[in-house]
Amino acid sequence: MKFSLKLLLWMMIVVALALGFSGYYLVNYVFEMSLAREVGQAQDESSILRFAFETAALSVPAKYGMLPDSTVEEIASNLETGGRGTSRLLRISNEQKKVLYASEGFAADDGLLAQTGENMKSYCVIENGGRYFIHTAISVNALDRILYLEMMKDVSEVFTERAMGFSLYRQVMLVVLVIAMLIMHFISSFMTKPVRLLTRAAKRMAAGDYAYRAKQVSRDELGQLTRDFNKMAKALEKNIERLKEEIEAREEFMGAFAHELKTPLTAIIGYADMLRSHKLDEENSFMSANYIYTEGKRLEAMSFRLLDIFVAGKTEPDLQRIPAETVFEYLKDMFTGARDMAFCFRCEKGEILAEVNLIKTVLVNLIDNACKASEPGGRIEVSGSALDGGYRFAVRDYGIGIPEKEQRKITKAFYMVDKSRARSKNGAGLGLALCVEILKIHHSELRIESRAGEGSCFSFVLPGEAGTASGQTVRRPGPHKRQPGARRMKPIRTAQRSAGGQIQEQPGAQTAGQQAQELLEAQTAGQQAKEPSKAQTAGGQIQDGKQQPAQEEQQRADGVASLQGERGAKKPE
Repeated sequence: MKFSLKLLLWMMIVVALALGFSGYYLVNYVFEMSLAREVGQAQDESSILRFAFETAALSVPAKYGMLPDSTVEEIASNLETGGRGTSRLLRISNEQKKVLYASEGFAADDGLLAQTGENMKSYCVIENGGRYFIHTAISVNALDRILYLEMMKDVSEVFTERAMGFSLYRQVMLVVLVIAMLIMHFISSFMTKPVRLLTRAAKRMAAGDYAYRAKQVSRDELGQLTRDFNKMAKALEKNIERLKEEIEAREEFMGAFAHELKTPLTAIIGYADMLRSHKLDEENSFMSANYIYTEGKRLEAMSFRLLDIFVAGKTEPDLQRIPAETVFEYLKDMFTGARDMAFCFRCEKGEILAEVNLIKTVLVNLIDNACKASEPGGRIEVSGSALDGGYRFAVRDYGIGIPEKEQRKITKAFYMVDKSRARSKNGAGLGLALCVEILKIHHSELRIESRAGEGSCFSFVLPGEAGTASGQTVRRPGPHKRQPGARRMKPIRTAQRSAGGQIQEQPGAQTAGQQAQELLEAQTAGQQAKEPSKAQTAGGQIQDGKQQPAQEEQQRADGVASLQGERGAKKPE
């Protein structure tokens, strides 16, 4: 049964009981008052008859010393005759309570007479033949005789009125109940409307329509329940949307990851099969091995990035307060002459609360992306500004920009706006995903401002205490000219000295051991080549050119060896 019907039923039961008891009390109260009035009138009339009997007895001649029974009968007959039309009946009894005179139809028993004594009045209500009478009894003192005068007065009309009152009240109560039922049905429907709306909303949500909201129609407890339900529905919708986005992102990630694996694996398998099944000359063998090595390094770099993203999302950073200028000094030293770009570094004095190596990783990735999005010689601005309670880093380029519809997707793993351009510059679409995870554990977020064809600005704010803005501007030289045959290393992981003096690996650049291994392999390949061949760059690209001079190779090998020795003396944390 519906709640509204239950409510209506109980309300009707309560109203019916209330009307029934109140009507019974009201009608019975009116009846009792009417009956008491009739009883009073009957007793008064009985007293009047006694006075009339005694007066008539005094008129008896004195020769009678005692009132004879015949005289009593005569007086009683006269009293009855005089009272005709008043619906009363008389009966007179002597001292021994034997009947001397009784009106025709007087059918009362002797119970009341037996209870009546001298100087007493008594009455009772009796029923005889479907009619109701008030039976009164009173003693009469006439000429030294004690007689008893009884009277029966018809009061059937009072009982008839009570029966009519009950009947009329029942009819009125039925009409009132019908009207009350209609009114209460409307009231119960109105009161339970929020419940019906909530039920409808729950069914719609169960069917998958999570955007549906229940309409609030009251401001009472049910209205509060509706508001709370809508808040719950909103939170549920957000969670469902988040789960859908996570599922879609996972599917996109798996598809992109499979695609990113397929491309280098296809090259590795193809060139390995060529080396296995064909007898190649030295140059082609070197080219095939180089392609295998290049794609293998690409897979290794991608696995390192994925591991960094996973670790960044699962660990807590070791936050330290450091001057922001040290980060900019690191960036200036790292990118000085390393790219054919016009860098502009500008920072204000201030402190940041962060794990410095992770923040350096974020900025290196942002600057690297800015270089990839810009043409050679393009301008790249790296700025830091002190804010109230924080410090803002920003990297701006004036390159190809990002379409507005793509800006929400570029932070997903393996997502690339221009896949051909990104792969041509050894990109895998993991840099920004790593930046987002690092900024999350620093309670910050990456903000993107970009327009297609006008450039982009990536910024984030770290908590810290801002110092006095110095407005220091450092401008780097223009495009850097590389000498012929020079090889440029692509950063994968780099070893950096932390604040405690220990060596820590920095995501985004190459380790010293990897650099040494590549240098040794490059030297061996160069010595075995009989003619100028294609030298391998650190990014995995082939570049025509001659072998580097032995002096330059020796200097780079010495630098790598010294870095390895320093790392061996101080192990990473």
